[in-house]
Amino acid sequence: MQKFLIIIFFFLLNPSIVIAEESNYFLSLKKDKVYVRYGPGKDYPIKYIYKKKFLPIKVIDKKDNFRRIIDHKKNSGWIHRIMLRKLNSLIILEDKIVFKKNSKFSKPIIKLEKGRLLIIKKCEVNWCRIETGNYSGWIETKNVWGI
Repeated sequence: MQKFLIIIFFFLLNPSIVIAEESNYFLSLKKDKVYVRYGPGKDYPIKYIYKKKFLPIKVIDKKDNFRRIIDHKKNSGWIHRIMLRKLNSLIILEDKIVFKKNSKFSKPIIKLEKGRLLIIKKCEVNWCRIETGNYSGWIETKNVWGI
């Protein structure tokens, strides 16, 4: 009981720890055209436009209905929350082989090049079942962006 009270007391003195945990998570873009702004509001100018549905982005801050995000190329800005969804996707940061099962010893299906967008079906320790185009299988989760 004493440990529990100490932990509660610690979080009350330092609430930024809790906020940091809540603001570092991955989402995906909901539409093919998403505006990224310089600040958290529609009055701020557009910084750039994403044109890739399902692109995984990392939420690093939030203010009202806007989320500050960062992508796999370290671009950042603010997006309205309605343009984001929880669909899991990832981008591979190096060439990867898709396997039939979650093992390097299973049958290889296809080799994918760095930068490919993949939809996640489920994940297990160090492996995710993915879909891309006409292919589905398992990839290792080393050197990927989105999980």
